[in-house]
Amino acid sequence: MTSVPADAVKLLAKRILEIGYEDLPERERQVIERVAKRVAVSRDVNIDYDTSRTFGERLSDQIAGFGGSWTFIIIFLTAVVSWTVVNTIVLSRWGAQPFDPYPFILLNLFLSLVAAIQAPIIMMSQNRQSAKDRLQASHDYEVNLKAEIEIMALHEKLDELRAKELAELLRAIRR
Repeated sequence: MTSVPADAVKLLAKRILEIGYEDLPERERQVIERVAKRVAVSRDVNIDYDTSRTFGERLSDQIAGFGGSWTFIIIFLTAVVSWTVVNTIVLSRWGAQPFDPYPFILLNLFLSLVAAIQAPIIMMSQNRQSAKDRLQASHDYEVNLKAEIEIMALHEKLDELRAKELAELLRAIRR
């Protein structure tokens, strides 16, 4: 990064945004400074977010990802059907007593436990996704603001060029 005088940054903010540098929120000041220094604003927010997650957060995201997948649904349905078939057909053919007879109270207990554990894990993952979305939206705002400022600066340069050309034409006509 190159060093830019504070006056140049303030002048740029005042000229482009038509408000005082001191009146800008901190985030906008940072964008203005990056514009003045010709530094990129864009970055990969996913990397920033992923490096700040704890082991528990990564684990719960993986569990929530698995719990919302077709693999989980297929395994879950297979387990429930197997449980039901074993307790109704297989064990009765062998003459054995089913370990969980028909209304399948033990199976219902296990299903309730899975739901009780899975729901908060999914909610934690959704909360983190919301935080990540807010971070992305904030970053998008900064990038859009810098792009808008750069476009305004380009328009100003074009206007200056047009004014110079017009002045030269007027001088040529007067001669």
